[in-house]
Amino acid sequence: MARVLFINGGSEGHINPTIGVVQELILRGEEVVYFCIEAFRERMEKTGASVRTFDDQKFIKAFISGGRDYLPERINGLLLTADIVIPSVLEQIEGEHFDYIIHDSMFGCGHLLAQILKLPAVNSCTSFAQTKDSFDKMLEPFFIEVSTEIAKPINDKFQSLTARMKEKYDVDIQSPYEVFCNPAPLTIVYTTREFQPDGEAFDQTYKFVGPSISSRFTQENFDFPAIKENNLIYISLGTVFNQAIDFYRLCFEAFKNTDHPIVMAIGNKVQISDLGEIPKNFIVKNYVPQTDVLQYAKLFITHGGMNSTLESLYYGVPLIVIPQSADQPVIARQVANIGAGIQLQMQSLTANQLREAVDHVIGLSSFKKAAAKLRESFRKAGGYHQAVDEILDFKSQYHI
Repeated sequence: MARVLFINGGSEGHINPTIGVVQELILRGEEVVYFCIEAFRERMEKTGASVRTFDDQKFIKAFISGGRDYLPERINGLLLTADIVIPSVLEQIEGEHFDYIIHDSMFGCGHLLAQILKLPAVNSCTSFAQTKDSFDKMLEPFFIEVSTEIAKPINDKFQSLTARMKEKYDVDIQSPYEVFCNPAPLTIVYTTREFQPDGEAFDQTYKFVGPSISSRFTQENFDFPAIKENNLIYISLGTVFNQAIDFYRLCFEAFKNTDHPIVMAIGNKVQISDLGEIPKNFIVKNYVPQTDVLQYAKLFITHGGMNSTLESLYYGVPLIVIPQSADQPVIARQVANIGAGIQLQMQSLTANQLREAVDHVIGLSSFKKAAAKLRESFRKAGGYHQAVDEILDFKSQYHI
């Protein structure tokens, strides 16, 4: 048995794919100490892991203080979270032994902690993976298009922060890529090479295991008999950027006189009573068990978060993707490129356009066929079982 230190951030999309991985590691005899924010303590404790937390409000405040307008500012924000995460982790594990570390690809200063603790590291990548070349290309517009007056202070801030990390923790940061992508000798990617953009560009240190679908340990009363119909449409904008009352009302307008039963999840930032009169063919909840609902859905209207997209395709459900932020436009383009759905823009979207888009996707069998093809590739990839196979193989290479 080995002791595993698992460092993660504070959002559903980064936590949920790791649930099955942690359960499986423990089932195979590993002991897992899992760092996350307090909101996910109960969920992760049910896996059998020992859960410890850091202050999410301080984390978010530090991250935002780096700036939000440009990617390099967000990279600086991630570096600023080091003074929240690293001291908290080091204090809580003082005197303990760990054999290896698994860390999230974007949050939690995992790459830095692996250096500080001198532990073999595994990167848990819950979005599309990035090589250093692809990441550098993503940064290029900033250096080409942004004026020196704006760019220089941001770049100077990066240099001062990395120098401070070296002085404080004796860690070397060679590039922004290390901060944003947390590279490691092994990277577990929760999709397939077929769905990953430029999948052939990644070497064998990247293991594409497919979606990690497992129980979320959440309880919610939901009337499944009411949704077991062939033409169900499911609508959700995820758990972060979902304060979209106008969009939810637009959905009412688009589908109130159709024969589609609609399940719409609106998150906990909007009150159902704020939406006004709900059409009879709608079931509106703050939360629904998404993977359960998707098994009955004919179409998913989504923001295009990686978790939601992979879960939809895992069940062979085509998508209409309305991206909100972050990597969602990239995911939306990839869904459209492989023919499993289409992309719409929230700005200027009308009820007629949305209804016509639904008729188009449901009416053409090619969307369903493309989603079904991905469903098969996702299921063959192995999910969290394969992820743990790869982690244990990695362990053996280090004679752990």
